[in-house]
Amino acid sequence: MSSNSLQIFGIPVNSIFQKMIFGFIIGLIVISALVFSVNDPDPAWGDYWRVRPLIVTPIITAFGMCSFFLKDLLCPKETALKITVFILSVLGFIFSLWIGTILGLDGTLWN
Repeated sequence: MSSNSLQIFGIPVNSIFQKMIFGFIIGLIVISALVFSVNDPDPAWGDYWRVRPLIVTPIITAFGMCSFFLKDLLCPKETALKITVFILSVLGFIFSLWIGTILGLDGTLWN
């Protein structure tokens, strides 16, 4: 192993971080569309109610994108198993996006 390529289970760490950044950006785009579409927020939410969803959701979706790390970790040989692992990875990311949205908007738009 060279000093420039740190690996976890034979997968470069850079690859994992790239996937996590991609998941972070997707989460940020989705939650921004929801948060910034509110024209008249409830005064009970406070002045900085947008901060929590804009932090929580992208972080959770970044870790949800790690499900694609599992896809690379398993690396199945059979086509049917590859498709199954890919579908499970996508479902894992969608689940993390959903949960991140719920946790980010809890007490405001998700009440």
